Amino acid sequence: MNDQARFLATHHEVPVQRWQDGKLAASVDRVAEEVPVSLVYNGMPHVVMMATPADLEDFALGFSLSEGVVQRRDELHAIEVVPLSEGMQINIDVSLERYLALEAQHRNLAGRTGCGLCGAETIEQAVRHPAAVGPGVRITAQALQAALRQLGERQELNAKTGAVHAAAWAHPDGQLVALREDVGRHNALDKLIGALIQEGEDLAAGIALITSRASFEMAQKAATVGITLLAAISAPTGLAIRVAKETGLTLIGFARSGQHTIYANPERLLPT
Repeated sequence: MNDQARFLATHHEVPVQRWQDGKLAASVDRVAEEVPVSLVYNGMPHVVMMATPADLEDFALGFSLSEGVVQRRDELHAIEVVPLSEGMQINIDVSLERYLALEAQHRNLAGRTGCGLCGAETIEQAVRHPAAVGPGVRITAQALQAALRQLGERQELNAKTGAVHAAAWAHPDGQLVALREDVGRHNALDKLIGALIQEGEDLAAGIALITSRASFEMAQKAATVGITLLAAISAPTGLAIRVAKETGLTLIGFARSGQHTIYANPERLLPT
């Protein structure tokens, strides 16, 4: 694999005029970068996402799994990240069976002039129903709170720019072991999933933390890859709660210092 994305900056400095306490002064600010990233499967363009130009191999793998393009890691054979003049292209080589299924989906979409959830032809395709997750982990409230404290400490790009989301992975003892950041909350979760798969982590044996609301896409992605507990620092949506209940995913919202609210499948969260 050849990830040249590391040569693109994730942020840069810009001159600004800052007004504070009634005074205007010249200053410098750090801003996060976002670039169009095209995912191309076996030579066929599939989707273009706006993303932070880092950890793009993780993103490609995580997206492919969480969106059901492939079902298993071994169905994805190679990833090549290619810088272009105005963005990045990720060439992804998947098994013939998965490519043919994706090609059939694209034929069904031919001729359409616009889409909300691009790549989905029907409501059934947009709102997928993942299989039930396994029994997964059980953790204490104290372990969740410990992981949340580390989440705030580990967001290096957000500390510089204030403009990106993070998704993180913690073991049942509350120790944070992986974190990925991106301008898009979905991208951050996909990058985390890809990184965990690359590192051989058992996705049923830890907890995922996200610095955003828990939309149904986030719950859907988590359940699709077998994550059993998802904690968001903001609120879940109604559809996310229904997806969580349907799949057995433990869904937590408003996970912040000293508090959290369990919206679905509370049995994995121990009070002490």
